[in-house]
Amino acid sequence: MPTTDTISMRALRFFLAVFETQSFSIVARREGVSASMISRVIHQLEDALGQQLFYRNTRAVIPTEAGRVFVEYARAIAERLGEAREELQNRATEPAGLVRINAPVFFGQRHIAPGLTGLTSRYPQLSIELSLTDDYIDPHRDPADVVFRIGTLNDASWHARVFGTQHYYLAASAAYLARHGAPDTPDALHQHKCLIYRGSSGPNRWLFRRGEAEWVHYPVPALLTSNNADTLLTAALDGMGVVLFPDWLIAERLASGELVRLLPQYEGAINAGPQHIAAIYPHARHPPLNVRAVIDYYREAFGTPLYWQHPQ
Repeated sequence: MPTTDTISMRALRFFLAVFETQSFSIVARREGVSASMISRVIHQLEDALGQQLFYRNTRAVIPTEAGRVFVEYARAIAERLGEAREELQNRATEPAGLVRINAPVFFGQRHIAPGLTGLTSRYPQLSIELSLTDDYIDPHRDPADVVFRIGTLNDASWHARVFGTQHYYLAASAAYLARHGAPDTPDALHQHKCLIYRGSSGPNRWLFRRGEAEWVHYPVPALLTSNNADTLLTAALDGMGVVLFPDWLIAERLASGELVRLLPQYEGAINAGPQHIAAIYPHARHPPLNVRAVIDYYREAFGTPLYWQHPQ
């Protein structure tokens, strides 16, 4: 007597096709076999499972309750087989063709664009389309294969590869500090000239905490607000005021001494949740080879820890 060990992938494929069409003859024409063969394979599958999967009559083949339950398992098995086949095929080929990359504007300019030459040198058959935007990108609907984003990861509808966590530093130039002095607490920022980034949701909120304490929002006076981080950075370097910026944007300036870190005993942020630097892509157990190649390349390029977070 047949057992579940004898169920073949062809039987599952025939079952799914009959379930969708409710016809042996339609499936037979598609597969280039006889309707009696389709019927026989379905009978063998029913014997292996010990359950009747369809009611047969002269007009249609109607799924039984057992058939409706089994179809979900059959679809999952077929999907996993397709993923396995694609994975094996991808491993035998080289990344090639178009890959569409999206990244935040300033992060993309500083840390994605400089790596493109190395990426195309490693994979000469790859062509790249790079879009930079700070707008929300849905990798399921928007034209992007790999989306670099910084924020709290809480959407289970896509996969993410995390490179690291973003940190914020409060900083000003030595020229500014010579004229205005340095704040000794976040409250003292009321007496300073602050340069604040303004995104699509409004000006950034400046949050501070010590150790594991709760984050506290400190409203600060804005001498300048802008949606352009380079403008604010230039103003800070010229001694115009104080900025609260991510490490990937100002770590080099801090290391060179062009900017001085303020309130090092406090942790700064613009959101209370952890800000992960990650690459996201549509939910798939095995992402396409081009996607894997891009993500693995930048994981290597960013390093561990992230190269802009190396101790100076």
